[in-house]
Amino acid sequence: MTNFLTDTDRLVFLMEEVTRRLRRTFDTSVEQFGLTRTQWRTLAYLYRTPGMTQTELARELELERASIGQAINRLEELSLVERRSAKNDRRVWHLHLMPAAVELLPKLRAEADTVYGRLLAGIESKELNRLSATLAAMQINLERN
Repeated sequence: MTNFLTDTDRLVFLMEEVTRRLRRTFDTSVEQFGLTRTQWRTLAYLYRTPGMTQTELARELELERASIGQAINRLEELSLVERRSAKNDRRVWHLHLMPAAVELLPKLRAEADTVYGRLLAGIESKELNRLSATLAAMQINLERN
């Protein structure tokens, strides 16, 4: 019987493990603010693109509308996000950051930078640039049929 696990398997498993640990580390780091990683990402996207709809946000985060709806509900409870009805369609809600979210974002940025610092410690920028290019090529490969 040939070797069942290949070097490619090991590489892909390693990439998955790094991603899983990064998510877990990030979840732990934003827990102190009463947030989840999804909620942090929601705030980041709304900062970058104020007024997104829940559907647009779900598409950007690659999550179901219901999952985003739960995150938005929690962020509303924390007075970090508000829904504003669209002028021409009352079924559509635009999402906006509240002042408390804008005040919180620098702290979240610092947490993210700390986590990323741990992740990338000891890796030279030349290696990071090569890794970035390699991952971008992999993404393009998977987008093709």
